[in-house]
Amino acid sequence: MRYRDAARKLTKLGCREVPRSGGGSHRRWFNPENQRDTVLPDWGGRDLKIGTVRAAVRQLGVDWRQFQDA
Repeated sequence: MRYRDAARKLTKLGCREVPRSGGGSHRRWFNPENQRDTVLPDWGGRDLKIGTVRAAVRQLGVDWRQFQDA
């Protein structure tokens, strides 16, 4: 799964990306429903490891099945 696919799904679930103030390849995401946040690497066209995506989804407090269906 690429970053843009994960970002689209997280946005559908109500999470939002926090604006960056600096450079780097990681982006911070925030879930306003439960006040949780996490970081997700943005490697452009390279696929993210599924374990990395699952960990970020878990840290945001989102159910994995809901994420997959979004």
